[in-house]
Amino acid sequence: MPTDSDRIELSDDELREIAGYAADCARTVLPIYEGGLPADTRPRDAVDAARIFAEGGPRTNRLRQSAWAAYKAAAGAESPGAADAARSASHAAAAAFLHPKASAHQVKHVLGAAAHALRARELAATEGRPGVAESLDRARRDAPAAVTAVLGRLPGAPSGGGRVGELIRELDALLRG
Repeated sequence: MPTDSDRIELSDDELREIAGYAADCARTVLPIYEGGLPADTRPRDAVDAARIFAEGGPRTNRLRQSAWAAYKAAAGAESPGAADAARSASHAAAAAFLHPKASAHQVKHVLGAAAHALRARELAATEGRPGVAESLDRARRDAPAAVTAVLGRLPGAPSGGGRVGELIRELDALLRG
């Protein structure tokens, strides 16, 4: 098992696949955020920027700034679910900046968008929406090979982090299993 001081191999293609997965996860919960603040495009802009990177675009300061803008949008969200939807978008754009370090913290960067999307769904749960178990299974099924390959080079997800941390650990275990 790698230690925090080890470096891992991390290709541009893997970064792009991870960012694409993160963008896809975050996109599914944008309506939760936009329902309360339809004119605030910061989360959508971050998801779009992550998707552009995933499809071959450059890793730019604009991409990094869109991640920060979505993160700040969470503070003004209309509900806790909307805040997690914005955080999911922030993690999607930030996924392009994953570090090639064998650190448990990096697991949060790989799975953060998915976990915050899961939490947003959980908080905004209404009849007819999938439950957490179904959403976890979908997040596992939708994960591209790069996600599981990179997780295999990292230590397990770290402890802590509240409910989102629990979801990261659950998804991490499913993807490694």
